[in-house]
Formats: sequence, structure tokens, C-alpha cells
Amino acid sequence: MQIAMVGLGKMGGNMATRLMRHGHQVFCYDTDQTTMDQYVFQGAISSSSLEELVSKLSKPRKIWVMVPHGLTTQITIKTLSNLVDPEDIIIDGGNNHYPDTIELGKVLLDKQIRFLDVGTSGGIWGLNEGYSLMIGGDKSAFLEMDTIFESLAANGRSGYAYVGHTGAGHYLKMVHNGVEYALMESYAEGFELLNSSDEYSYNLEEVSKIWSNGSVIRSWLLDLIHQSLKDDSKLTDVKPYVEDSGEGRWTVTESIRLGIPLPVITASLQQRFRSRQTSPFGAKLLAVMRNYFGGHTIHKN
Repeated sequence: MQIAMVGLGKMGGNMATRLMRHGHQVFCYDTDQTTMDQYVFQGAISSSSLEELVSKLSKPRKIWVMVPHGLTTQITIKTLSNLVDPEDIIIDGGNNHYPDTIELGKVLLDKQIRFLDVGTSGGIWGLNEGYSLMIGGDKSAFLEMDTIFESLAANGRSGYAYVGHTGAGHYLKMVHNGVEYALMESYAEGFELLNSSDEYSYNLEEVSKIWSNGSVIRSWLLDLIHQSLKDDSKLTDVKPYVEDSGEGRWTVTESIRLGIPLPVITASLQQRFRSRQTSPFGAKLLAVMRNYFGGHTIHKN
């Protein structure tokens, strides 16, 4: 099948490569010419602008957008909507906030452009392992793109599904990432406790290996923990600073909107905020309060 990929970052670039490996004809566009050249070398057909990209594609055009979520995605897709024709297909694979996806879908629907929102999981491993694809939007577009999804997905048809109307794919990926936050935090806390034990001296790499084989908590994340501890058992050069890309916040906000308690996911998000503070004022104030009401010692810098 013929498809265009707009945005050749870590995810978009690997997806373009995987599609070419499966025999698809890939057209590409990225603002960085050097990046684009890497994929031209693999067999992709590049364009110097979105206008040129659209002009090269056969109808109905199929354009997959993999640029940073938020304003960049909004601008890119709205620009494309003015260049393509009715019945063409635009795919947003950038894990956007689902209310933005819904609004974008309305704009494209008015122009009779078929739109799919694809929650995409798999990270840098997706190139060889395949991706988990959560697909919302126009059902006819989904059916027409089936060959593309099967090529990208892990385990073929087991790795993707149509999950509902516009926004459903990104909503599902939002919750997926909230769960991911909680799983990561749970593993991190468990290993920190083992590392801090004053009774036993555990080989944490060995522990992760044991748990990865037959344990009820075995997972791919645990496999990655094992590899990271094998590379550096003390994580010597790693700063305890953890970013969040937004999906965890959106999940917590949605839980508040619906009145559905998510205590573990919420706590895991808060822990990421705490990791970025070198000298949190709240902790200082706690120390002062204990001193004022109970005479407890304040530890000075």
C-alpha cells in the first residue's frame, strides 16, 4: 500500500522503516532534511513541503502524522486538510489529548476528510517488535488501512483493533499511559525497598531475573529493569529526575471529571513531580511544624 509519513522522529521514523520492510511504498516529510535523507536511503520518497508530498500521492491519499502532540499536531493536520481532497485519510498517531482529537475530527468531517486517531504504544522497540495500536475514528478508513495496521502491529491482527468513534483511540492510550505510570512506580518502590534493606544485601539484577521468570509480576517492564541493572547495577550516572509527557495528567483529570477514584495512578504522577524538586518547600515546612509543636530537631543545610 502507498502511505505518507509526516514526522520522522523516534516513532515516526521507525514506523516508516517497518512499513518499508513489509513492502509498502512510503512517502515522507520532515522539517529536518538530514533526518529525511536517512529514510530516502532506505527507499522512501521525500518531499520538500507538505504541498509537494500531497501532490505525489495517489487518491484516496493516506497520510500518517507523527509530530509532537498539541499545537504542532493541530497545525500540521489543519494544514493538510486544506491540501487533500474529500475521502482522503489522515491519521493522527501522536497520542493527543482526546478532547483536541474530537474537535479536530469535527473540522475534518466538515471537509469530508476521513480521520483516524491511533493511540500508539511500543516506543523505540516497535521497529522490530511491532506496536500496540488503539484505533478510533472513521470505520471505513480503518478497514481501508487494515494492511498498514497489520504491518505495524505486534503479533499481526492481535496487536490492533478499532475501538470506537473519533477520540476513542487517544482516550484508550491516555488510560494506558496512566496504568503505565502506576506499574513503573510500583516496580521502582519495590526495588528501592530491597536496595535499602538493613537485613539483607540483594543482587537486584538477580532479583529482576528471578521475577521475570514465572512470577505473577513478570512483565516487559521488568525485563527492561533487568537489562538496565545488568548495564549498571547502581544506576550511578542516573539523576532521579522523571519527566511526564502529559497522558498521566490527562488520566487523573478524567478521573476527577467522572468521579472515579484512581489513587495509585494519581500518586504515581505526584511522585514524578516530586522527583524534579531538589529542595521542596513543603518538606521544609513539615520539618518546621514538627519543631514548633513538638520541639523536634530541624536538620540544617
